[in-house]
Amino acid sequence: MRPEWLRVRLPHGINFTEIKSILREKQLHTVCEEALCPNIGECFEQRTATFLILGNTCTRQCGFCAVDKGIPKIVDEEEPRRIAEAVQRMKLKYIVITSVTRDDLPDGGASIYARTIHSIRESIKDCKIEALIPDFKGDLRALTTVLNAYPDILNHNIETVPRLYHQVRPIADYIRSLELLKSAREVQPSITTKSGLMVGLGETWDEVINTMQAIKTAGCDILTLGQYLSPGRNALPIHRYYTPAEFEKLKKEGLKLGFKHVESGPLVRSSYHAQNQSDMIHRGYSRNSTEQ
Repeated sequence: MRPEWLRVRLPHGINFTEIKSILREKQLHTVCEEALCPNIGECFEQRTATFLILGNTCTRQCGFCAVDKGIPKIVDEEEPRRIAEAVQRMKLKYIVITSVTRDDLPDGGASIYARTIHSIRESIKDCKIEALIPDFKGDLRALTTVLNAYPDILNHNIETVPRLYHQVRPIADYIRSLELLKSAREVQPSITTKSGLMVGLGETWDEVINTMQAIKTAGCDILTLGQYLSPGRNALPIHRYYTPAEFEKLKKEGLKLGFKHVESGPLVRSSYHAQNQSDMIHRGYSRNSTEQ
């Protein structure tokens, strides 16, 4: 049984219903739905969503993720336009664009990321955009394609400590992901970069701190830390639940390491309070983000 601090209310409300309706009308996916995010009710009710582009079937077999895995459909070339229309209808001022991993595509889908960003910019001039990208197999050209579309924040999650990569992200590579974050700052030095970790998969405290240090060394400004919650019977098991006090301690450790903002709490996910994270670092301070 999950501890009390991980219990959430069932999704409901007028905004929740409207956002769901717009997404279905435009035939769009969100990671909120596909990854069974526990914050979906709160986020939809606040009129925020993380759009999932390039379909809803991933070519990788990560053991922590609820997204469907297998052979994806062909790329929907009209998806960027429909997302821009949805953003306009939803009257969003901040949007996160992410995707399934598409190792079947020559550029990993980077060109669709760029087209989506451009489409949103053309429709809503003052909307901030965060791109939460896969590793593109380490392809610098694909990364540059996304960066040249000028997202406000470039996000790539490390997800777990290096010792557990072969279990948690069997096709990914820890060093490759760190290098991608480092390369993003080298290609576009002014961009804000971000990454995240899940805890509760069997890592030690020291491993978490060391991985946080590696992410900071790669140049990241923002770090998110949240509890891993198994999405199903065939997913990786939860080794333990971190307490809110432990998340607060991790937040303090992250700020000591030099992150501009650390979002740390049991229900924190990469896109959780994403607009607030962006606003905080541009105001020059961080808040206590363990409050749920």
